[in-house]
Amino acid sequence: MRKIQFNGTFVAAVVARVTVLTSRLSRRIKSGVTIAALVAIAVLAGHTVSAQVSPPTFSLKTVTVPEPDNLGEFVKDKTAAIALGKAFFWDMQIGSDGITSCASCHFHAGADSRAKNQLSPGILRVNADKSPNPDNTFSIGQPNYTLKPEDYPFHKLADPNNRFSPIVSDSNDVTSSQGVFNSKFVNTDPGIPLDDPVFNVGGIETRRVEPRNTPTVINAVFNFRNFWDGRAQNVFNGVNAFGTRDPNAKLYKSSIFGSLQPVSVQLKNASLASQAVAPPLSSFEMSADGRTFQEIGDKFGFGFLDKIFDIVKRKKLLLPRELAHKLLPLRPLGKQIVHHDDSVLGHYSRAPQKGLTTLTYGQMIKAAFKPEWWQSTQLIQVDKANGNTRKVVLLPDLSSTTEEYTQMEYNFSLFFGLAVQMYESTLVSDNAPIDQFSKDNTGVLSPQQQRGKEIFENPNNACIFCHSGPEFTAASVRNVQNSGRITRSPAPGNPLEDTGWFKIGVRPELEDLGAGAEDGLPVSRPLSEARLALQGKFQEVFGEAPNIIPGPNDTVQDGLFKAPTLRNVELTAPYMHNGGMLTLRQVVDFYSRGAGDDNANVPRLPPLNLNDADKEALVAFLKALTDERVRYEKAPFDHPQLFVPNGHLGNETYVIDDGTGKAKDDLVEIPPVG
Repeated sequence: MRKIQFNGTFVAAVVARVTVLTSRLSRRIKSGVTIAALVAIAVLAGHTVSAQVSPPTFSLKTVTVPEPDNLGEFVKDKTAAIALGKAFFWDMQIGSDGITSCASCHFHAGADSRAKNQLSPGILRVNADKSPNPDNTFSIGQPNYTLKPEDYPFHKLADPNNRFSPIVSDSNDVTSSQGVFNSKFVNTDPGIPLDDPVFNVGGIETRRVEPRNTPTVINAVFNFRNFWDGRAQNVFNGVNAFGTRDPNAKLYKSSIFGSLQPVSVQLKNASLASQAVAPPLSSFEMSADGRTFQEIGDKFGFGFLDKIFDIVKRKKLLLPRELAHKLLPLRPLGKQIVHHDDSVLGHYSRAPQKGLTTLTYGQMIKAAFKPEWWQSTQLIQVDKANGNTRKVVLLPDLSSTTEEYTQMEYNFSLFFGLAVQMYESTLVSDNAPIDQFSKDNTGVLSPQQQRGKEIFENPNNACIFCHSGPEFTAASVRNVQNSGRITRSPAPGNPLEDTGWFKIGVRPELEDLGAGAEDGLPVSRPLSEARLALQGKFQEVFGEAPNIIPGPNDTVQDGLFKAPTLRNVELTAPYMHNGGMLTLRQVVDFYSRGAGDDNANVPRLPPLNLNDADKEALVAFLKALTDERVRYEKAPFDHPQLFVPNGHLGNETYVIDDGTGKAKDDLVEIPPVG
């Protein structure tokens, strides 16, 4: 086990060490292998969104943190809910493997700085008719490869200032985050391993890697929708990421008479909750295939079932699954040390022992949420042999095709989503130099940074149109509420776009449709809200008319991606949805030459034609968006101890079998800070 602090201050060591490829398993050498911020600049805007966008007021302190207006119907104690959310976010016990947490991919400035086993092939590629056509071959390096600075950018030109110069190399590989091994869920134990034809070294399974770059969770509360493709809806339905798109999403609420009733819920401005409930069930990110949130709730053994077990034993009955493997209640953060000075969880710290003084997650849920969402002694029975139909029962039956859950277990997705949202809502970095800048306090920016600010604000350069306002993204709640959910692109034909989503041609659109893909629900619809409007389905899904009524000649493009925030971008390399650029300068070069490396179906973004001095000024300005509390993990950006897999013991040609056909993890410790 190794210990390392993943900090931006570690840059020099990172650069030096990642350039040394070695097959030796030297623990010291590998401890320096991360992508941790060389220098940074995230996507400097594509094309003009609207003439209505004005130069931003930069201080994030002027923006109210979005919150559902009906939050009080669910949460009874916000402080307790934030503590619960932080525990959920960092707890390694959440993952099916008992290792992978939400924080495993978001531990460094809200993103991921690992460089080993972080490549995914072009598995999102489709044919022209949008049927799947995954490219399962790697080109930059094989699974468990250690990325090097010279691997970037993934689209290399002989002259980085000329988009039409000869292509030196090109790859549709993606830098992303390693998640779990391919496995099938059978119970609350780690799942049964499944052969993985893509993520393996010599037939030994490696951890799977997500198909898109990992964005930061810091300031994500300001996004109207989340994920690169926007599938995490603004409205949280309490169950999954799809909001009002899924009319079958139901929770169970206790009536005043004590009986359970199925209900639909809607919480606006809760995209973070919608986002939070997706990874724990993803077979790439955190879960064995087929796991549900009810099973996650059952995994944490909330205590009430113990009483049911006693009753059943006295009646000499058998529970079909629970008796096969009854889990004891798990202590929150039971595998990790929490610092005594942790800004949220310090009061519950048991350091140097692991976990919180609170014995169970059930206790934390009861402290945070109103009792009508967890207090019932009735059970919800799910009949898996009959289309997952549900009914309320008093006791489990003897059928092997049914599963019974307590109300707390069944509603676990509600608790998890809202608690994580409330914790992430505290991750607001509003004390960067740019937040302190004003006409009376210009000295917080150097002359070079002020020159970069002028370049950024120049409407001819279009930066502020995609990265507008104090949030530095046009995909913000504030901008969408002010501008509407749909806008028109200035591209030829003025195609419709989701507000804050842009097509800038980083990669060919058929490699990843982005918001052009479908949501994948039983009644599948486009992820793009503009395309929903074009198809006449907008009001059906969202219960309101679109702000733009499409005409017969309107179109919507594929390959649209959310404009990410530029705050703390210095610390969150690599960049773009494919993670194909490593440094600030590479991204600036991309926009300076006119962007659109994919020359087909992309409007010609006007080249900025910046000289070297202006490029460096722009880079310097974007460093002024870094909040030093994020760099040094000061509250609210402190955290519990975490162990993350940094690839596997070995390299891209050789790994060590753990005895089950899976490669042994190379675990790295992220120490607790407070």
